[in-house]
Amino acid sequence: MKKTLLGVALLSLPLWAWAKLPVVASFSIVADMTREIGGDRVEVVSLVGPNQDAHVFQPAPADVKRLAAAKVFVVNGLGFEGWMGRLTRSAGFKGTLIEASKGIQPLMVEEHGVEEHGHQRGGVDPHAWQDPERVRTYIKNIAEGLSKADPEGQAVYRQRAADYGRRVSEMDQWAAKAFAAVPAVQRKVLTSHDAFAYLGKRYGIQLLSPQGVSTDTEASAKAVAMLVRQVKKEKVKAIFFENMSDKRLLEQLAREANVKAGAALYADALSAPNGPANSYLALFRYNVDTILKSFR
Repeated sequence: MKKTLLGVALLSLPLWAWAKLPVVASFSIVADMTREIGGDRVEVVSLVGPNQDAHVFQPAPADVKRLAAAKVFVVNGLGFEGWMGRLTRSAGFKGTLIEASKGIQPLMVEEHGVEEHGHQRGGVDPHAWQDPERVRTYIKNIAEGLSKADPEGQAVYRQRAADYGRRVSEMDQWAAKAFAAVPAVQRKVLTSHDAFAYLGKRYGIQLLSPQGVSTDTEASAKAVAMLVRQVKKEKVKAIFFENMSDKRLLEQLAREANVKAGAALYADALSAPNGPANSYLALFRYNVDTILKSFR
């Protein structure tokens, strides 16, 4: 009899009482952060998946349908998702929009010498997640946004955000100590796409790149030749490509500059679930470890 009454009581509850909060995230990194903070209370779908490039993403009708059904949309902001406005209008999205980077003091493109289509000199560099200190702002914004959409889960979101923030801070301290042990003159890295300026700023790493902030622009022959000379002059030990980039240009640079082509770095996307960067924390640790090995 008690079981029957319990079953009737459960059936009488509104859908929201047991359903997870439907959340759409713009790309895999903020999707992972949202899952960490939301836990079992959220169901997160990432529009741009692992090993995919958000710079060149084009929403499909299925993405419009997903967003139309969502209660929360989590984006990076800082101009990273150039397609976001079109998508939200097409979906008629009326839920909670969380701009994870809101309140962050961004780096400007001119601060690291880049100019190209989509991210002009004087514009904002959107890759703020490469700095764990700035990620603490991401965590705060995501927790507040989820709490707004789901007030009953506020205590859960705050606790999980605090726990996640501590892990991010511990990772930041580890990275700072590891990089500080390397002489500043040796902290030089060349990557296929200038997405690591925040990392470089945080830990005193000099970054070179044949491309600018957006991966949809090819480097000119003149730029490649200039980089080869610079790599030789400054004695850069390794060149890295990114998980969602064409590595042929970096391999060419490595041959011409006579340096080794390092392993892939993860910039704008996580790895597949069975890969080495299947979460934001794993991504950051993998990148730091990979860069540190090149300095030895």
